[in-house]
Amino acid sequence: MWDYHVGISVIASVVGIVSLVPYFRDIFRGTTKPHVFTWLVWSLSLVIVFFAQEVEGGGVGAWATGIEALACFVIAVLAFSRGEKKIYPVDWLLFVTALFGIVLWQLADSPLLAVILIAVVDIVAFAPTFRKAYWKPDEETASAFVLSAVRWSLVLVALESLNPTTALYPITVGVSDALFVFMLLLRRRRLAAQGKTG
Repeated sequence: MWDYHVGISVIASVVGIVSLVPYFRDIFRGTTKPHVFTWLVWSLSLVIVFFAQEVEGGGVGAWATGIEALACFVIAVLAFSRGEKKIYPVDWLLFVTALFGIVLWQLADSPLLAVILIAVVDIVAFAPTFRKAYWKPDEETASAFVLSAVRWSLVLVALESLNPTTALYPITVGVSDALFVFMLLLRRRRLAAQGKTG
């Protein structure tokens, strides 16, 4: 009998990959300028998640995480030459905090605590991009984050067991992406009304 969880999981994986297409396009066009700290931390945490899934028998399902980790790493590399050049002290603080969070996450002996820590790491890693995008909202690709939010919503539906440990991370990332898009659109509208966008 066909299990709808598998189908939705496949769709979520495809949406996740497709969400990166406009982001890469805009990086090469020069309209999106990723913040290296955000994407570097995301790639590191996803690599750890990928290997953890592999060790725990994640099989084919883990490959979506691996592909996303690779994509985040490529974006981090591109950010060195095509990304945000102005790094503030607060960015360094957030970067070090996120790295420390990854270390704590690895030391956590409770699955729920590990998920809470990686969710916090994800939010802290997002902060430099959020700060940069607040002042330069046209340097981010909103559609990529819309698709990412959709992807994480699908992941929630695809979960066979819905509990705090399985649901917290998808909810955290999905809500973060949605709030980021809301902020981008609001800031673009305000700056356009002030005649400050080109």
